[in-house]
Amino acid sequence: MDAKAPVFHTLGCRLNAYETEAMREMTAAAGLSDAVVVNTCAVTAEAVRKARQEIRKLRRQHPGATLIVTGCAAQTEPGTFAAMPEVDRVIGNTEKMRPETWTAMAADFIGETEKVQVDDILSVTETAGHLIDGFGTRSRAYVQVQNGCDHRCTFCIIPYGRGNSRSVPAGVVVEQVKRLVDRGYNEVVLTGVDLTSWGADLPGAPRLGDLVMRLLRLVPDLPRLRISSIDSIEADENLMQAIATEPRLMPHLHLSLQHGDDLILKRMKRRHLRDDAIAFCEEARRLRPDIVFGADIIAGFPTETEAAFGNSLKLVEDCGLTWLHVFPYSPRQGTPAARMPQVDGAAIRDRAARLRAAGEARVAAHLSEQVGRIHHILMESPHMGRTAQFTEVVFGEDQPEGRIVTARITGHTASQLTA
Repeated sequence: MDAKAPVFHTLGCRLNAYETEAMREMTAAAGLSDAVVVNTCAVTAEAVRKARQEIRKLRRQHPGATLIVTGCAAQTEPGTFAAMPEVDRVIGNTEKMRPETWTAMAADFIGETEKVQVDDILSVTETAGHLIDGFGTRSRAYVQVQNGCDHRCTFCIIPYGRGNSRSVPAGVVVEQVKRLVDRGYNEVVLTGVDLTSWGADLPGAPRLGDLVMRLLRLVPDLPRLRISSIDSIEADENLMQAIATEPRLMPHLHLSLQHGDDLILKRMKRRHLRDDAIAFCEEARRLRPDIVFGADIIAGFPTETEAAFGNSLKLVEDCGLTWLHVFPYSPRQGTPAARMPQVDGAAIRDRAARLRAAGEARVAAHLSEQVGRIHHILMESPHMGRTAQFTEVVFGEDQPEGRIVTARITGHTASQLTA
């Protein structure tokens, strides 16, 4: 009977999905077979619960396979997964990106490799990850330029899953983007755990804006460059200049805001205040009037009063946010916030629902404003593409997948434009 290629299941963020593609390449090169690899997320306690649930389901579906658990939850709670009878191996976030890990796994016919291979990720200093040319859709590629985080927000376990911040040198990034453009990609997205900290560990401590400007200058054939979630307080002068002067940098920024109340922001150990967020959005919109913002906001953080929550709700309008990622707070064991006075669960759910409703109203307003306008749309499938602001557009007739088409917006649904 022929050996089966490994089955991968990814939970959590875009970076995890990127690293799954790296593991897919490495396991193929190593000749690993008859394995199931679960790449976990640790951002909330609920994410860990879902990982355990998924592992049990995958074991039932693949009874004879070697089941390997990796990712942030495996890094932060290796014992939890090692104790599960369904699990054969637990691999840390550093180990999963090493080809030799998978080579040893493939050769381990008699089970001599250790069940748990998880080192102290805070001691890792090497450059972030494995380079994947072309992860994503046929139209859009994602390039990991940074990993880890040096900050210690009181609600966040991620630094203990990802380690301290490490950057990919600019020259390496430029060469990868050139290869992607040569392969026909029309859009590249720069990704990382804490993207605006890129460069701090490199010689001369360049900033993210330096990388953006260098990419646009040295890869003139790249039609569209997009940056993923940023910390607005760390936006540097060159990044703001790129927003103002570079039409190939897409007018869409996802902001790690988390809250709209100054006291809660301090208790979160964030490095910005409410007015900083508003000032950034106002300045970015002045420089690029067509820019659209997304944002992460947590509802029900410990000690959050109704008045404090009201400041978050008002921030949606004050910053002109459109695409909201709303997270109902859940305590994460091992973080300072888990030891703070907690908000009642029903109140958390109610506040999260009110934030989502505010976000839906902003989306509806944004969609209405686009009707009648001309947009350049990158086609992700024959019927769906995205504008420069990352708004989905649905077409009645097939369009060439991967191409940028110009079209007039004729209407909208609750969440998409039509053309």
